Amino acid sequence: MKRIIKTALIMSIGFMGTQAVAQQQKPVTTSAVSTDQKMNKFVDDLIAKMTLEEKIGQLNLAAVGFDVTGPIVSENVDEKIQKGYIGGVFNTFTPSAARKLQQMAVKRTRLGIPLLFGYDVIHGHKTIFPIPLGLASSWDLAAVERSARIAAEEASADGLNWVFSPMVDIARDPRWGRVAEGAGEDTYLGSQIARAMVRGYQGNDLTKENTVMACVKHFALYGGAEAGRDYNTVDMSMNRMFNEYLPPYKAAVDAGAASVMTSFNDINGVPATANRWLMTELLREKWGFKGMVATDYTAINELVPHGLGTEAEVGELALKAGVDMDMVGEVFLNNLQQSVKDGKVSEAEVDAACRRVLEAKYKLGLFQDPYRYTNEKRAKKNIMKPEYLEATRDIARKTMVLLKNDKQTLPLKKTGSIALIGPLATSQRDMIGNWSGAGDWKQAVSVEQGIRNVAGKDIKINYAKGANIADDQQMIERLNAHGGNLEIDSRSSEDMIAEAVKVAQNSDVIVAVVGESQGMTGEASSRADITLPGKQQDLLKALKKTGKPMVIVLMSGRPLALNWEAENADAMLETWFAGTEAGNAIADVLFGDYNPSGKLTMTFPQVVGQVPIYYNHKNTGRPYGGELLDKYKSRYLDVSNEPLFPFGYGLSYTTFSYSRPELSKNTVNPNETLEVRVNVKNTGNYDGEEVVQLYVQDVIASVTRPVKELKGFQKISLKKGESKTVTFTLTAEDLKFYNKDLEYVFEPGEFKVFVGTNSSDVQEASFTLAQ
Repeated sequence: MKRIIKTALIMSIGFMGTQAVAQQQKPVTTSAVSTDQKMNKFVDDLIAKMTLEEKIGQLNLAAVGFDVTGPIVSENVDEKIQKGYIGGVFNTFTPSAARKLQQMAVKRTRLGIPLLFGYDVIHGHKTIFPIPLGLASSWDLAAVERSARIAAEEASADGLNWVFSPMVDIARDPRWGRVAEGAGEDTYLGSQIARAMVRGYQGNDLTKENTVMACVKHFALYGGAEAGRDYNTVDMSMNRMFNEYLPPYKAAVDAGAASVMTSFNDINGVPATANRWLMTELLREKWGFKGMVATDYTAINELVPHGLGTEAEVGELALKAGVDMDMVGEVFLNNLQQSVKDGKVSEAEVDAACRRVLEAKYKLGLFQDPYRYTNEKRAKKNIMKPEYLEATRDIARKTMVLLKNDKQTLPLKKTGSIALIGPLATSQRDMIGNWSGAGDWKQAVSVEQGIRNVAGKDIKINYAKGANIADDQQMIERLNAHGGNLEIDSRSSEDMIAEAVKVAQNSDVIVAVVGESQGMTGEASSRADITLPGKQQDLLKALKKTGKPMVIVLMSGRPLALNWEAENADAMLETWFAGTEAGNAIADVLFGDYNPSGKLTMTFPQVVGQVPIYYNHKNTGRPYGGELLDKYKSRYLDVSNEPLFPFGYGLSYTTFSYSRPELSKNTVNPNETLEVRVNVKNTGNYDGEEVVQLYVQDVIASVTRPVKELKGFQKISLKKGESKTVTFTLTAEDLKFYNKDLEYVFEPGEFKVFVGTNSSDVQEASFTLAQ
């Protein structure tokens, strides 16, 4: 057993991680203190003038505008704004619409307190970037941050000052539709991306007109919903919670995120929105969060069917838990005044929530200039600029993952003929994906148009739809009732496949654009069957029989189970939903104008029965070693334990070779650094980029530890034939984890280091951390 090493500092801060320690130790500048003092005095003076009704009004977040994310729409908004009963609105954007409501708040209320304007800016505002799961697959933090920065530029020019992003939920069950909105299954990578997104949205000064307040969601553990079913319960140990699921939220808070959104699920039996341990003891007291907490859509109301009490009672629970703003449900507005009179909550508790809302508005500079986000001229100049479209095309290319490429089928030649087949080949709506907010799909570039733009006039495109993306009538009705935009061909599947086969027979190569529709992923879009929907696999099987080379261009918002496709395609390219410039970006990759460099951030299963499947699992007492007749081991009878495609996987048009990792020393003291060096060489015929990945295993510990954990990565560019030595630095801080007592510690002993091109294809070395 290892002896537990913990410093006095770690003991004193309990659950807080090393980054929080570093932040706490930073000296507080005189200017920062001065700014805080000014804000505190301003808010103190304002609260002293407010009635109880006005304070409660600041806690009300109303839905006003162009689209709705749930069954309830706020009523009598104009009247409520003028009475001071609304603190913020969401779903309203454009400078003119925002200015109209802001004028009501500023000019027609007693105290003239401005409104917050929030919106679901998830992967771009007007210029749409790849879905977040795709962005993460770039493993390019600068690109991720740039996408958020451009989204902030556009959103802030379009009347908004608050975005409900980033979603940092760790997710390991691809059945859950909202995996599309996050960074995938890994804690380390998810934490890095959380920081990058917050930096991109907020910059270094929230009072600047081109920054917006980020809202970290969904706090907490939402990605662990049982059975991958949205809004479902979450049940996990505290050890798993602290080691695997909480760190990305903590990283976002440490990066300065100004607001947090509650999740729908329960935690230790108490729904997040009523969970004082989560919202106050952990978030505010342990982590030091100073910002504002808002609920998700009607989350307080939903505490009633959770079984926590009447509407008035659950409102009291939410306020006492640490919730500041009630999104749409108006539970606070309708009940808190009576709760105060009855002594169920104190006015001081209302004041505390109101203070945090007012502080958010102060930090955004709204009290100085309520109309700073409503400049029509700026909106015309700063939305969908040519450089933004260039950026989304460039970033989209970085996110695409080459899953297979037999006999160098790709890149395609810009001559001859292509059979362009599939229900997504000409789609514009699906290109921008789910949660595309204010994006206009009619401006998106389809795959067909992208191929014409990139390949030029010397290539002939022969098109056939081949299959509908769905054939089940209930599925079609369900999706189209909520913005699915499915266009269903009235022909029989047999006729459509026959046409596609004929087109393929008269072409040199098949490019089959298949996958999910955008409506099949995202919120409330869980799927129990994660194979290709509809008759798309039947279509692919018929195309395979033609004997023509078949390239599968796959669009999805989640990992899919693609055993047959992976075995039978000549090439497979996962493009996710790639945004406004999707078609151009996909064509750039298909024709070799860009060499793909994306890597998976979620494991692809062979079959859905393996789910949840993720690379950083723990060993059991009976680990399976691959022996066919070894019965009493942790294994399936009908399929191997291995994934179809592992975490970190992604091919290139070139090839890379890795040397064995070299360590600067074999034994490291806790106060020393360890260097891990590996030589990477481009051994193929194309210039290319490679994501070099570093994993660590704590071999013996006081609690069970994962078989490996990502601890570093570098994305490097190598010319054909070029070599580069990549160096990683590890310290004892990188080896810490939460033990059985939830102390954040490192433990001396043996460690393994793995370096490679993905989580499975690695070479290893060992070192010892001394006592």
